[in-house]
Amino acid sequence: MDIRMQCGGVVLMAVLLYFYLRQKRISLDTEKVFFRALLVTFVCIILDIFSILALDYRSRLPELLVRFICKSYLVTLMGVAYCGLLYVCVDIYKKKNYRKNVRKYKLAALAGMILIYFLPMEYRFAADQTTVIYTYGASVYTTYLFAVGFLIVNFFLMKKEKNKINPARREAVQLWMTIWIASSLIQLFNSNLLIVGFMSAIGTAIVYLKLENPETNLDRQSGMFNHGALIQYGRQLFGREQAFSVLTLSLEEPLHKSMRADRTGAADMEMLEFLLHVPDAFIFKNTENEILFVFEDQEKAGEQVRLVSQRFQSGWGKDGQFYVKHCWIYMADAGIVNNVDDMLDLIQCIRQDSAGFAKNSLIVADQARAEKMYQMKKTERLLAEAIEKDRVEVFYQPIFSTRENRFTCAEALVRIRDESGNIVPPGAFIEVAEQNGAILKLGEMIFEKVCRMIGERDIRRYGLHYLEINLSVVQCASEHLFKDYIQIMEKYGIAAEQINLEITESASLDAKAVLLQNMEKMIAHGVRFSLDDFGTGQSNLNYIMDMPVDIVKFDMDMTSSYFKNSKAKYIMDNAIRMIHGMGLEIVSEGVETEEQYQTMKSLGISYIQGYYFSKPLSQEEFWQFIEERNGRLKKAAEPGQSVDFTRSIILPPNVKTASGMVPK
Repeated sequence: MDIRMQCGGVVLMAVLLYFYLRQKRISLDTEKVFFRALLVTFVCIILDIFSILALDYRSRLPELLVRFICKSYLVTLMGVAYCGLLYVCVDIYKKKNYRKNVRKYKLAALAGMILIYFLPMEYRFAADQTTVIYTYGASVYTTYLFAVGFLIVNFFLMKKEKNKINPARREAVQLWMTIWIASSLIQLFNSNLLIVGFMSAIGTAIVYLKLENPETNLDRQSGMFNHGALIQYGRQLFGREQAFSVLTLSLEEPLHKSMRADRTGAADMEMLEFLLHVPDAFIFKNTENEILFVFEDQEKAGEQVRLVSQRFQSGWGKDGQFYVKHCWIYMADAGIVNNVDDMLDLIQCIRQDSAGFAKNSLIVADQARAEKMYQMKKTERLLAEAIEKDRVEVFYQPIFSTRENRFTCAEALVRIRDESGNIVPPGAFIEVAEQNGAILKLGEMIFEKVCRMIGERDIRRYGLHYLEINLSVVQCASEHLFKDYIQIMEKYGIAAEQINLEITESASLDAKAVLLQNMEKMIAHGVRFSLDDFGTGQSNLNYIMDMPVDIVKFDMDMTSSYFKNSKAKYIMDNAIRMIHGMGLEIVSEGVETEEQYQTMKSLGISYIQGYYFSKPLSQEEFWQFIEERNGRLKKAAEPGQSVDFTRSIILPPNVKTASGMVPK
């Protein structure tokens, strides 16, 4: 018989094995099962050739040997279908359940192998009664029965458990098995066309090129394993519930820039060689700025962490004169997180929280940091749901004018509700919203809700001049801020002077250029600005000079410090004089007592905001408050009469005026 196609299949499989074995791998379970399939297919094609030769030279060989070779080929033929099934099962079953779930398939394969060897096999001879065309009989039929059975189970599982299987793997295996089935049927009905072996090699090559080429797991620039390999390997370790440690090298600059230490490249190669050969670890280039060392042996990990960090202290190149700015993040037990995605999220959170890349600093990723990360993820979900389902609300804190002796404005403050309807304070979600960008959508929603309310009620009828709305640092950096906000104001017919936007000192630092452009356009449109939280962070009167604001707001801490610290009192007295000298007005936040109110008023503070008057109120509570307080003032202030409005203040239920109340 013609064996040229089988020989071509052998050559193809030999080439695949050569390239597969020479590449660096990370011992993934799918790699192990595919390698088994690769070997079984290779042996199957070789035995196909041997069986043809044995049948051709049957008269010269012992009959027992001929039958053994032919039946061994049948066993490997069944084994190809069996390996395809195992390859899919690796994705479906986690490592701890894998052996238990595939045990029945192993027993079936063992039973099939025994039956194939012990059941009879017959020869179909040509017309000359000496040349064997093909074999048949119970042994052959058993082979097809078990092979088809494994294929049916394979296709059934791929359909039933498709959500658990890598889509690319499912597609590749389906193509592999389809090619194998088609070639088997063709050969079954055309015994002279021996194509099963070669087509099996083609199917295996498809899986290799699509999924199992080790080069796809490597970063070509550094030679380390890449992010995709890290995800696969991490999922495998977490699926096994295997203990392991992770050391992260976090670089200030991308790896390719960090390694440009000297013109000769000696320092670059020295550092790269060291990184690639850290003992007992798999090394992954997760991002351009991040390299992960994964240690399956936690005891060895601690020692290697010490040695690796020490080596970086010595510098690189001749005389160790080149240093790379970096920091280390060490997760001694990756079990503090639930999966590989959470592990990478935790590393990212730690990087964001880190103040900088202090030389050779080592940050420990512990349970407390993991819990903080999970709380942040929970908040992200809560925030996303609140935005999607419009559980975002605006509360208003009235602001009292010491000149007009009434409430003339209010600050709009964002609140969201959880799925149970409970109010979530801004301190629990604003920082998260700024980090993940949700603050842009959130801020736009708040601005629109405030504008809608102004449009529905003429706030001037209630004695209010404007409403204040906070801008976050992220919003201040948005180039579309002016266009988006003006469109909303025009949508509801809002006069620009009814809006006051509050910016913070951090905003003026981080997004100053874009912010100033937005401010100039909005001021030209009639919008006014306040500098919020003056007295926190990097307070400097230069910021007031640079920012075109009309109002400066002293934060709660600055207000309370005035009564506790003589230095703070001196600073605040002089700040008030200078701010007034610039022609700007001042709001004092966090006023909670009669003493604080009277003192701030005596200092010439234009506006008072705090729990002394009212906590932040829901929209309905706010209008009820304003109608009662400002309405009472209007009624009491008859011609020839005067009224001390502060004595008529009635605080909402359960609100105390003691120091220490939660601000805003």
